[in-house]
Amino acid sequence: MEKITIVGVDLAKNVFQLHAADREGRAVMKKRVARLRFLSIMSQIEPCVVAMEACATSHHWARALNAMGHEVRLIPPIYVKPFVKRQKNDANDAEAIVEAAMRPSMRTVPVKSSEQQSLVMLFRTRELLVMQRTQLVNALRAHLAEHGAIVSGGRRSVDPFIRALEDTANNLPDPVREVGNLYLDRIAQTASEIAALERRIEEHSRKHEVAQRLRTILGVGPVTAMAIEAFAPALETFQRGRDFSAWLGLVPRQHSSGGKQRLGRTSKMGQRDIRRLLISGAMSVIHWKGRNGGKPGSWLARMLPNKPRMVIAIALANKLARIVWAVMTRKEVYRDPEAAVC
Repeated sequence: MEKITIVGVDLAKNVFQLHAADREGRAVMKKRVARLRFLSIMSQIEPCVVAMEACATSHHWARALNAMGHEVRLIPPIYVKPFVKRQKNDANDAEAIVEAAMRPSMRTVPVKSSEQQSLVMLFRTRELLVMQRTQLVNALRAHLAEHGAIVSGGRRSVDPFIRALEDTANNLPDPVREVGNLYLDRIAQTASEIAALERRIEEHSRKHEVAQRLRTILGVGPVTAMAIEAFAPALETFQRGRDFSAWLGLVPRQHSSGGKQRLGRTSKMGQRDIRRLLISGAMSVIHWKGRNGGKPGSWLARMLPNKPRMVIAIALANKLARIVWAVMTRKEVYRDPEAAVC
């Protein structure tokens, strides 16, 4: 048998497909493996390159394979798809992973540590609870509106709903009041769980040096700092700040050809959570710094009369991404927010 130099693994829930190849890319072994036997079989193969698609469980397997001495490469699925031949099945997928991994210019995803994935879980859980709270509030508002009880306002206060359910003049049926109180109890419980998670996020940002440095940037709070820690790779892998902002999808989409530069809307090709939080932070900066037209002579004061606020927010988020890269790579705090942001 030829020496195995690369193994492509098509991950699944219970059965993995392996495709091993030699230095020339010729197939040496094709095998279906149960999940429980995967590590034992990989331990019998001499250390080599192991390629997998970046997915939810790939980081766990990558850490285990790295401990065995293998070199793991995680490839975004969108880069593997063009190498699939004909029909879509596990064997062809594993072969396509090998073909993609053998490309010298192929981009890979850094393997996340267990600590990073813990932060991801904390961040995702908070996001899920916030969506559930919004869903409950909107559902209760819609049910009350069906009985003529109109409750306006946002989702931050439940007092208008309490008053509507306690008001005897609106002639709400008793089942509506009972179920409405059930909604209020669930909203209160969800809000308390969100507050508990936010306290943990705040505590994390106070204890860790990286989060402390990031929070010196105007528009970056504890949640954004945690998202950067959890989702972003080591920022030293980017040569300059623009590369990081491009990775986030905050640069224009290109439609260039024949030497002509045609730039469109933002690409949105990147980490959506960090991008969304940076844009939200930029909007808050515009809200507070842009009162009365902004500081005379500043970048924000020149932009406000000429551009929509969302366009300014995206441009400012691009600036914030570059500042984040500089702060993280130089390992310094951000000293002059007035000059750079405004």
